Amino acid sequence: MTFMTLILIALFLAAWKAPAWVKEIGKFAAVFGIFATFIGLMQAAVDITAAGEIRQGIVWAGLRVAMITTVYGLIIYMISLIIRIVQKPRI
Repeated sequence: MTFMTLILIALFLAAWKAPAWVKEIGKFAAVFGIFATFIGLMQAAVDITAAGEIRQGIVWAGLRVAMITTVYGLIIYMISLIIRIVQKPRI
């Protein structure tokens, strides 16, 4: 999550200094969020396998926590699209 917040800060800096990079930084945030979710799911699979039997509630709570990075990455991507819309020259 710290790295995702650094991406968000980089997005705002790019909006100010390098507007052409805004959309690419947003795409990177979305892809990184999905990647981080898969890493979390792989680690959860290893832990569940090592523990043996796990209650369903614990597994679903873990999936909910794993999805936080994907949601955060998609929010950053939406912010980048909004910034692009605002910065676009009007005809």
